[in-house]
Amino acid sequence: MLNWLKTLLGLRRAPPDRLPEALWLGALLRYPFLAHRSIAELQQLRAMIVQFLKHKEFSGAHGLKVTDEMAVAIAAQACVPVLHLGLRWYDDFTGIVIHAGAMLASREKTDRAGVVHRYSEALLGEAMQGGPVTLSWQDVAAAGELADAGHNVVIHEFIHKIDMRNGLADGCPPLPSRKAHAAWHSVMQPAYDNFCEQVAMATRFGGEAPWLDGYGASSAAEFFAVSCEAYFVNRERFTQDFPALTVLFDQFFKPDRPVVQQVRL
Repeated sequence: MLNWLKTLLGLRRAPPDRLPEALWLGALLRYPFLAHRSIAELQQLRAMIVQFLKHKEFSGAHGLKVTDEMAVAIAAQACVPVLHLGLRWYDDFTGIVIHAGAMLASREKTDRAGVVHRYSEALLGEAMQGGPVTLSWQDVAAAGELADAGHNVVIHEFIHKIDMRNGLADGCPPLPSRKAHAAWHSVMQPAYDNFCEQVAMATRFGGEAPWLDGYGASSAAEFFAVSCEAYFVNRERFTQDFPALTVLFDQFFKPDRPVVQQVRL
């Protein structure tokens, strides 16, 4: 942990209330998708990063040292989805664990015959309900380069945290009413179904692979997270394939509009 973050967390006198210029400009240069916002939004993002860092605890796995630059990079990307919603959406956890690269997680699955299968799975990140977020620094650092493909591991995992605010991740964030839930699913479900069909056609029959990461076809929750990755880091390309989802996400992630309305295109 370097000098600025130590000071911010109160380990030294006079905690700063402003992100240092070098750290701020460094993040914008490394992750150009952050800068594709109005001046007012950038000012809000810069201030939100400081508040995020004050309330989260970073730890490096297996001796990895977390630097100011690493913490700011993660904070900046994590704040993007809640820029207009507020940090309260992340108030159910404090820990962020950073691995140097992909991590191996032990998995156990019981098939229909009752046979238990144990295996290891390589993860770029993981979000635990009520618990920490785990991230691969290698993939966090590469987020600027991966934006063209719509990939962002930080946004992916923090969208899961938003999804989990009302229970297990199911591809629908907390919404204020049954009507809002119905409106959400009326847009998300057909988009998910069509995407799964496209992935299946590409996998089984050699059809054209979708631009969006095929991992999104594994569940509605993953489709939500994968879609939001692309929506936030490459909105223009995402909208070409999912115009209705762009409208839906605009409505949810910006409070100055109705949370969810029926979308007709």
